[in-house]
Formats: sequence, C-alpha cells, structure tokens
Amino acid sequence: MSDVTRILTAIGQGDAKGADKLLPLDYEELRRLAAQKMSRESPGQTLQATALVHEAYLRLINEKSCGWDSRTRFFTAAAEAMRRILIENARHKNS
Repeated sequence: MSDVTRILTAIGQGDAKGADKLLPLDYEELRRLAAQKMSRESPGQTLQATALVHEAYLRLINEKSCGWDSRTRFFTAAAEAMRRILIENARHKNS
C-alpha cells in the first residue's frame, strides 16, 4: 500500500491531519494534471494551473464522503473537480 493510499484511508476514517500530508506528496502530479487541463482552454484564461490545483484540493478535502480508497480514485476525483472549476469559470465569464 502506497503512502498516498494510507493517507487517503486515514482521511476516509476522519483523520483531519491527513489532508495536510496528502498535498505535498501529490502536488507535482496535481500540477501536471492542472496544466494539462489548462492547455485545452481557450486563450485569455485568467486562472493559473496553481490556483486550479489549490481550488480543486480545497473542494476535495471538504467533501463529506470522499470514497477515495486508492490513488487512482483520488486523481479521478481531482480531475473531475478541476473540470467543474473550469466550467464554472467559463460560465462566469460568459455571464
């Protein structure tokens, strides 16, 4: 079991400090994921990849029932959170 999986299990069991341990372990990979998502956005996007990572991470750790039992599920949830943030941002710009 990887460190990330152990931390995700602890978070799922209510360990409030687990979230503080998770971000440093996966920050670079989350940053790459955010940069990949941002590369598909139209020019003029004001949101930066770093801000996208932080916003997605805050949303993820504030979920009541995360259900992450593996690194893969965590990154799937992170990608979905980033996608939703980008959609919300685009809708806000268009309104």
